[in-house]
Amino acid sequence: MQLRRGTRWVGALVASVALVASCALDPLVPPSWERVIKPPPDELAREKRAACQYRAGAMPAETQGASHPNGSHIPIDHIVVLMQENRSFDHYFQKLPEYGQPDVEVAPPSFSNPDTAGEHIAPFHQTAYCFVDTVHTWADVHAQIDGGKMDGFVKTSEGVADELPPGTPPELLAGGRAMGFYDASDLPFYYWLASEFSIADHYHASVPGPTVPNRMFGYAATSLGATKNEPVPAELTIFDNLDRRGIPYRIYADLTPGVTVYAPDLTERESTISPTTQLIHDLESGDLPAVVFVDPILGHRGYRPYDEHPAAMAQEGERWVATLVDAFSKSSLWPSTVIFLTYDEHGGLFDHVPPPPACIPDGRSPRRSPGDPPGTEFDRLGVRVPLIAISPFAKKHFVGHHVYDHTSILRFIEARFVLPAMTARDANAEAPWELFDFDAPPHAEPPRVQIPTPDPAKVAICKAAFHY
Repeated sequence: MQLRRGTRWVGALVASVALVASCALDPLVPPSWERVIKPPPDELAREKRAACQYRAGAMPAETQGASHPNGSHIPIDHIVVLMQENRSFDHYFQKLPEYGQPDVEVAPPSFSNPDTAGEHIAPFHQTAYCFVDTVHTWADVHAQIDGGKMDGFVKTSEGVADELPPGTPPELLAGGRAMGFYDASDLPFYYWLASEFSIADHYHASVPGPTVPNRMFGYAATSLGATKNEPVPAELTIFDNLDRRGIPYRIYADLTPGVTVYAPDLTERESTISPTTQLIHDLESGDLPAVVFVDPILGHRGYRPYDEHPAAMAQEGERWVATLVDAFSKSSLWPSTVIFLTYDEHGGLFDHVPPPPACIPDGRSPRRSPGDPPGTEFDRLGVRVPLIAISPFAKKHFVGHHVYDHTSILRFIEARFVLPAMTARDANAEAPWELFDFDAPPHAEPPRVQIPTPDPAKVAICKAAFHY
């Protein structure tokens, strides 16, 4: 597929000539996008990002460092963002060091959380494949983080739930459910994926809060002040900038696309939304847009077949993701594709790593509700969630330790298609370069995917317990 890529001006070209030429080629592209840029040394770029010195409008070549590729020098033509729901890093990968990734950071043996009675609960192997949702509002997540102590997961979920099926036994509401983890016997495909490809163990949600503001950061590098699950009118998004550059994109979704975080009316984006079954067809035909967002069923109460949001079974979502990865691995597009598999937020499930500081994206303060912690701003990331890069260029058996959030994926898209930062958050975000080897693709020959089958007995238990 031929992409209309932005002009890249190299060497000692006269800036005015470059601007005239670029405008003649594409009148929708502002001249500032085509300005001549001398990339800074990596260390200088790193220092300026850490100090939040870059601003909206900064081009990736100005912020990432001279050793990193830009534009068509990134040998990827298809970027796929697959964002699932509400699972933390430790909850999924606490046992990953025992299954092929000894370098990954997980909770130490001494880690625990107190309940309201003062009893400490350590992480435990969760044998239930479905459980009552743990809480994850703006206020609750700040209480879970507790200034970096990471000791509020049990207390906040004790006796409460975002959704409560009729007849739920009281014992299922114990706050200790927040401390459960799965291992490779429960999630064989995810553990294989995390070991075979590249995983980042310091990737965080963008906001210490729920789904909507985090997904907004994933589209626009800001939540426009939103701190709870209420759609707000959109302003500038990655889709707008892709339109201006002439880069094709598509949202594959069933029932509720993620872009409804902005407004329920999808009229403006309707032509870019297709069902996930169409994604398989497009892969088989080899006709996939340059940028793809894949959404599970979002925001529907009751049984969620594959978004992994408790009380949905993680294993059902794992199987669904495996079918997509399998389809990509068999597609003619595999040599030029990357799939970023991640989660919008942790959903109230435990993690031991304190979220690091973050750059305030714009001039908006959080719109707080009664009971929300005072003095909080968008100056800290949320709780850790998984990020796995699946690509022929993804390093084998690799763990990346740099700090990332959802805007790091945006920065990768912006770097590939030469788009400016939308806010100070993505301007200062590091794209996950360390996960890739662009010179010698380690997975040029795609590995064979084994699609897992959830335990039928546990599926039956979940259906009975949660009235699926």
